Amino acid sequence: MPIKIADSLPARAVLEGENIFVMTEHRALSQDIRPLRIGLLNLMPLKIVTETQILRCLSNTPLQIEVDLIQTKSYQSKNTPEDHLLTFYKTFDDIRDQKYDGFIITGAPVENMPFEEVDYWPELCEIMEWTKQHVHSTLHICWGAQAGLYYHYGVPKYALGQKMSGIFRHHVLTPKEPLLRGFDDIFWAPHSRHTEVRAEDIRKDSRLRLLAESNEAGVYIVEAKYGRQIFVLGHSEYDTDTLKLEYERDLARGLDPHVPRHYFRNDDPANEIETTWKAHAHLFYTNWLNYYVYQTTPYKIDKI
Repeated sequence: MPIKIADSLPARAVLEGENIFVMTEHRALSQDIRPLRIGLLNLMPLKIVTETQILRCLSNTPLQIEVDLIQTKSYQSKNTPEDHLLTFYKTFDDIRDQKYDGFIITGAPVENMPFEEVDYWPELCEIMEWTKQHVHSTLHICWGAQAGLYYHYGVPKYALGQKMSGIFRHHVLTPKEPLLRGFDDIFWAPHSRHTEVRAEDIRKDSRLRLLAESNEAGVYIVEAKYGRQIFVLGHSEYDTDTLKLEYERDLARGLDPHVPRHYFRNDDPANEIETTWKAHAHLFYTNWLNYYVYQTTPYKIDKI
């Protein structure tokens, strides 16, 4: 089954070009089935890139999914065309009375700032509080995961001596957990961040479960409230060249970045990229949609 998106969304052409089955709103109206309602709060500056990455991961499922793209009202993106935002994005005011089967809060390039100094922090706190009553399962990504762990559970973040950038080896801690069903014992996933949360802070809170971590990159997947809240501290949705583009951007800015680890063959930027994470990325999103959203959400969405 396809993912349902607006007829004119730019991601449609990209996904169709990759032979991913997408369904336009017009065609979906003829199907007698309730699609899963997913909200995507996109905090990343390049919103078209991020929405396409997330939609690609959500598409690998037999379920019909209806996605609402959401932006903050208190901070206006400077890197996404205004007409795109006006056409495809809603604000929290537009959705605050609605219910969602699933909700995704992305990362954001504000890691080096205290949470309370982020322009849209009060609005994000209101949204995260709202998810507790209006969303069946909420998935938080990278900085969004750090923000969620801090807001809901008081878990602090810590500055890193250098940026954690690369593809890192992880191990599964709870192999029988449905979220990780089908995962190999060892899998690879991208990280791109300047801060971290620490395993000892997760483990001392009985409300949280650490599901996967890396000896090199640290905490990766955390679960709370039997899957009602999930926190992913990396970027499994990244495209093959995303870390390369970030590295070249930082070079151009004169930041002298370290080469992303375990990413280029022999760690040499002159060599090709080794893609080692996409299978598990798609499996993760498929498992989330199936086991934590579709199989447990009320059929009547107003009962959430």
